[in-house]
Amino acid sequence: MASLSVFRAPRIEAEIVVPGDKSISHRAVLLAAISNGSCAIRGFLPSHDCRCTVQAMRSLGILIDQPSENYLMVHGQRGKFQSSAEPIDCGNSGTLMRLMCGLAATQPFETVLIGDASLSSRPMRRVIEPLTLMGASIEAKEPTGTAPLKIRGGNLNPVTYELPVASAQVKSAILLAALGAPGKTTVIEPIASRDHTERILNYFLIETKRETTPRGHAISIYGEQVAESRDFFVPGDFSSAAFWMVAAAAQEGSSLLVRNVGLNETRTGALAVLLRMGAHVREVVQDSEKGEPSGEIHIQGTRLHGTVIGGQEIPRLIDEIPILAIAGALAQGKTTIRDAHELRVKETDRLAAIAANLTEMGVDVVETEDGLEINGGAPLIAGRLKSYGDHRIAMAFAIAGMFADGETIIDDTDCIATSYPGFEEQLQAFLDPSHEQPTPVINPAGAIEKH
Repeated sequence: MASLSVFRAPRIEAEIVVPGDKSISHRAVLLAAISNGSCAIRGFLPSHDCRCTVQAMRSLGILIDQPSENYLMVHGQRGKFQSSAEPIDCGNSGTLMRLMCGLAATQPFETVLIGDASLSSRPMRRVIEPLTLMGASIEAKEPTGTAPLKIRGGNLNPVTYELPVASAQVKSAILLAALGAPGKTTVIEPIASRDHTERILNYFLIETKRETTPRGHAISIYGEQVAESRDFFVPGDFSSAAFWMVAAAAQEGSSLLVRNVGLNETRTGALAVLLRMGAHVREVVQDSEKGEPSGEIHIQGTRLHGTVIGGQEIPRLIDEIPILAIAGALAQGKTTIRDAHELRVKETDRLAAIAANLTEMGVDVVETEDGLEINGGAPLIAGRLKSYGDHRIAMAFAIAGMFADGETIIDDTDCIATSYPGFEEQLQAFLDPSHEQPTPVINPAGAIEKH
């Protein structure tokens, strides 16, 4: 079981790129697989989670070539899969399991989805319910709806479904299933969640319609559309960049430029939070014509102050709350996080994990039902911390260790590979100024590689 050792870091002055976006990599592979031909995907994130998506499509009869680590050639079969003789292993990926539920619901055979121990403990009832209403048969291991899941689809009906809680994954599962149902399906979400699926559907020339209604944000799609095969570029992952952004923002005199990163406005809520905390942030959109906007972010460090994080901005920064909690611990004054009960059912109970580790580092923190109250500004105490098998907890507290005197050890850090291969290399470059920064290389097709 791997561990990560972190020491106080010198001032950051760097220009970096981060690996491809995890959420977009999943979706690009799935949409390419149901397209009507061959699609090149560049900038693909070769993390454990995303490799599970590639293997899932291969198990269902989709040919996928991989000329290099970040480059896939997916040969779509117009949404027609072959039955897999073995269960499809979703690993640790809730995104893959929920989106696969939607795709499996369109197929006239049984598909079994399994995952690791963490994923198998996460409730799936929120995706089972709407797909069952559409006509799919889904059998879960437990009444709470946990994996393994047995799905038999085909002969689906269109629905209008109101999400009880905003969820991009559940919304996406319904939209993918709707492609196999004749007529119009509408998903209504109370708060706008990340819209990667809609953007990628539109990029592959599947029409969706978004409108604001008295009940919330409605996304509609007509079934039996076929995705048009197109090449796709995956920008850098904003959630991965956020760890380094906070490290620079909280350190007076630091300067960090993150290049070729995704700037989808439904994902960049953390920038607004850092601005409220006093950080100097500049973002520049350089490309918005490849399905997802991308560009660069420049962060200059300063003394941060506390803020309130909650309400309608939560879906736009749900994955960044662990690292924003670290920003709160480093800021002067009180930071309050609320309306984040969704974090109770992630890879671990993230609110409990954050509170436990911050307390271990000497931070005055109160865990509430749906958030945290963090009284920041006190020196952080180095020590031995748990990752709880959660990649975002591991990486967030590695950043915290950069601000503590002495050695901070994060245990059980193998989980980092699920989303950010190369994190440890980039961390070492910041901890040791003599260690060369990973060099960004942009190939002629626009994909970014690191050497």
